[in-house]
Amino acid sequence: MTYPTALGASTKDTITLLGHDLADDVMGSVGFGELAFWLATQRRPGPGETRVFEAVLAALADHGFTPTAIVTRLTHLSAPDSVQGALAAGLLGGGSRFLGVTEDCGRFLHDHLPAERPTTDDGWDAVALEIVTAQRAAKRFVPGLGHHVHKDGDPRTPRLFAIAAEEGLLGDHLSLFAAIGRVHPQVLGRTLPLNGAGVCGAALADLGLPLELLRGFALLARTAGLIGQLAEELRHPVANDIFLSVDLHNRSVDPDPYQPEGDLR
Repeated sequence: MTYPTALGASTKDTITLLGHDLADDVMGSVGFGELAFWLATQRRPGPGETRVFEAVLAALADHGFTPTAIVTRLTHLSAPDSVQGALAAGLLGGGSRFLGVTEDCGRFLHDHLPAERPTTDDGWDAVALEIVTAQRAAKRFVPGLGHHVHKDGDPRTPRLFAIAAEEGLLGDHLSLFAAIGRVHPQVLGRTLPLNGAGVCGAALADLGLPLELLRGFALLARTAGLIGQLAEELRHPVANDIFLSVDLHNRSVDPDPYQPEGDLR
């Protein structure tokens, strides 16, 4: 029985990775972002693809005291002997509200690409208008729209659009996402920003990365950010203050028993 893999394999004297000698051909020659792309696709990215991919990683690495950062710090406070536990706790929070939007948006855009791609902004706007209208009628959100802090525009979004355009990699997913940004006020009656997690998902999809793994790339980026959160926590701790601010300001209230919907008792 053999188990084929194009990834890492070892003999007594060598380690190969993606068909190359790890020590001689990869270490010191291939950047981590390039390698992460290569590992996921088993094809080496071009310089432009690496630049866009690494811009995505930078955009998602850290965004302040988000729940993922707070829980990492608090877990380290509770179990300072378990760095892996603290990092894992933060990564487990990558879901539909934080980080997971990257995958949700990429998949959503991919699922709604028309069979015949428009060649003008007006054409993309017509497609986007139909999509946003259908989502509104179904009372469903459009992934990638809105941000709890950057209500007037997420600064990461235009920058990533610009980088993709500079590298000739502004493809169908980014084009559709931009069109959603232009037309949604007509349907929703208000203007929401295209958020950074959403534009990252669109850019990753345009790079041809596996849609099923888009959240994984967001988690890869956030791992670096969470290591930074822990490094800062070691030098300038705030986790105990966060804990005490809740623990010392709780108030006792009467029980509120759970009652299933429809229970008339």
